[in-house]
Amino acid sequence: MSSKKNSTPGAKPHKPDAMGSAMRVISSIAGSDIAEKLGVRKPIERVAYEATRTGFKTLGAANRTFKKSSGAKKPNPLPDAEKKNDLFDLSIEDEQKMIQETVRDFASGVMRPAAHDADEAAKAPESLIERSSEIGVTMINVPEEYEGVATERGVVTNSLVAEALAYGDMGLALPIIAPSSVAATLTQFGSEEQQKTYLPAFGSENVPGAVVAVNEPTPLFSPFELSTTATKSGDGYTLNGVKSLVPIADSAELFIVAAAYESKPTFFIVESDTDGVVIEADPSMGLRAAGIGRINLKDVSVPSSAILGGEISADERDKAFRDIIRLSRLGWASLTVGTSQAVLDYVIPYVKEREAFGEPIANRQAVAFMVADIATELDGLRLVTWRGASRAEQGLEFGREAALARKLASDKGMKIGLDGVQLLGGHGFTKEHPVERWYRDLRAAGIAEGVVVL
Repeated sequence: MSSKKNSTPGAKPHKPDAMGSAMRVISSIAGSDIAEKLGVRKPIERVAYEATRTGFKTLGAANRTFKKSSGAKKPNPLPDAEKKNDLFDLSIEDEQKMIQETVRDFASGVMRPAAHDADEAAKAPESLIERSSEIGVTMINVPEEYEGVATERGVVTNSLVAEALAYGDMGLALPIIAPSSVAATLTQFGSEEQQKTYLPAFGSENVPGAVVAVNEPTPLFSPFELSTTATKSGDGYTLNGVKSLVPIADSAELFIVAAAYESKPTFFIVESDTDGVVIEADPSMGLRAAGIGRINLKDVSVPSSAILGGEISADERDKAFRDIIRLSRLGWASLTVGTSQAVLDYVIPYVKEREAFGEPIANRQAVAFMVADIATELDGLRLVTWRGASRAEQGLEFGREAALARKLASDKGMKIGLDGVQLLGGHGFTKEHPVERWYRDLRAAGIAEGVVVL
């Protein structure tokens, strides 16, 4: 039997030098007028220097201690991006394009070859997580004052990054995106005290494993009707409940946990070594490479400073929670776009090369229409997601777009995965081809909450 690499009709292995790609884009940005205009030349030059000196090698993040810092107890977010209402323009900016291309190179050349074995093992290889530091996904969500490069909200850029990573593999994208999502959540919704305590770690080379945990193992789960509870206890809070569909659960050092407090859903910051936090493996049908697990919270005591946003009103907490869930839904839609694009790019050469009855199956009208439907639905989902991300970035209302993106990601994403399997016929049902794995991953987009926050 021939190997997987050579037996795939239409497959075109692409093995760029990931570190070289990362250095190329960093050097390009550092030497451009854009870097000077945005005032990010020095942070980028620091990345380039450290990358050259260490070869992007990331040290282990185990047993980290987060040192509490003082500061204002209310949120201190990055400013919204400038509103651009003068024309309808869907083109992305030059620096966004460079970031997107670099992440896509990494996804195609590093993530995709590792995806099959990671799915089988139900865990991402440690070497891959270490190499992900090459593309600096987390740094773009950390303000300059905490050694990052962010000067304003970057929801669109985060959407492009999520899409590009999922093009390699959605399951492997989650362990890379999860810490970035925590950084984005702390930057936009955390108090100054919380930012000073945690963000410096996310702006370093040694990024901690971290994840936003919302899902619960209940039928017809809604993030606005939580079974996990938080009650006032002395000078802090006590959390009880179970969180499911949590990627990198066994290696994460920090969780942002959703719990019902005073009848309103609220986020709490929980360090993984807190007494009462118990992690157990919980492999799922899809997203297996993400190392899915459960967090069991049994009388977990956290200080008063653990409530996300600090000393804000119940209405402000409710608004922040809803915005985070909406950003998460845009994030899952972005992942769906990336994986759906991978399906489309895989099936087009396949149907052109696969022959039946003496001609390529692409000549069959039913096959051609099915491929066209995938492309049509994919473009619709991408445009709705980009629109929602753009409005969120500008501080505009984006609830409608987030709801539409979630609906399309749930329905059309699953259909795209199913059609991809169908177009490959018997091959679509085997693990020799990645489409069956992508189909399983796409089914998760309609049920998962949290984790991916743009």
